[in-house]
Amino acid sequence: MNIADKTILITGANRGIGQALVTEALARGAGRVYAGSRGPLAHPDARVTPVTLDVTDAAQVQAAARGIAALDILVNNAGIALYDDLSDRTALDRQLAVNLFGPYAVTQAFLPLLTVAHGAIVNNLSLNAFAPMPVIPAYSVSKAAAFSLTQSLRALLAGRGVRVHAVLTGPTDTDMTRGYDIPKVSALSVARAIFDGVEREEEDIFPDPLSATVADSWRNGATKALERQLAATAAA
Repeated sequence: MNIADKTILITGANRGIGQALVTEALARGAGRVYAGSRGPLAHPDARVTPVTLDVTDAAQVQAAARGIAALDILVNNAGIALYDDLSDRTALDRQLAVNLFGPYAVTQAFLPLLTVAHGAIVNNLSLNAFAPMPVIPAYSVSKAAAFSLTQSLRALLAGRGVRVHAVLTGPTDTDMTRGYDIPKVSALSVARAIFDGVEREEEDIFPDPLSATVADSWRNGATKALERQLAATAAA
């Protein structure tokens, strides 16, 4: 998979990692980048097409799918993180809506195009899919569920020639992590590492120094081996 000349849709493209992914896709020679966002978005590069896309709005998802004729790579990047303590079901529902059911809906809408292209789905998740952060437990729950969704899609779509990547992102310098006084990496460095992983066809992408510390143990561990073993039953 090479980013050059590809058609890419990136959700949550108006800021943070999403904005950096648009910049990096263009730098790698993408032919067309559809930049999804809930509000107005303008970009000076003619290769960028803004798309009004709230991933929780079924009508907007379907409208976006009707407006895009071909797609090679879908990057499910849109997400939210809210402080909570699991005492409020509303906070959990809201984060599941964006972080789990949003990527599910967008993936289903664009799956026909991705199947034709033998393309790729890239789900930007979090290290909190592996281990929860106590101050954002509902977010962690939603990302763990989205990781399981990613693994399931990977097994189910392999026979259709669609690759599915999980991005296990660590602390990144974005609006989402503004309240955390911890070491963070730049959004652009994460975007570069994500596309590096896609071009290398890595199933699980660890795009920053913190996430990289668990990469080898995950890829060579018993849990990943079990994932591969169970995935093989889909092709049996």
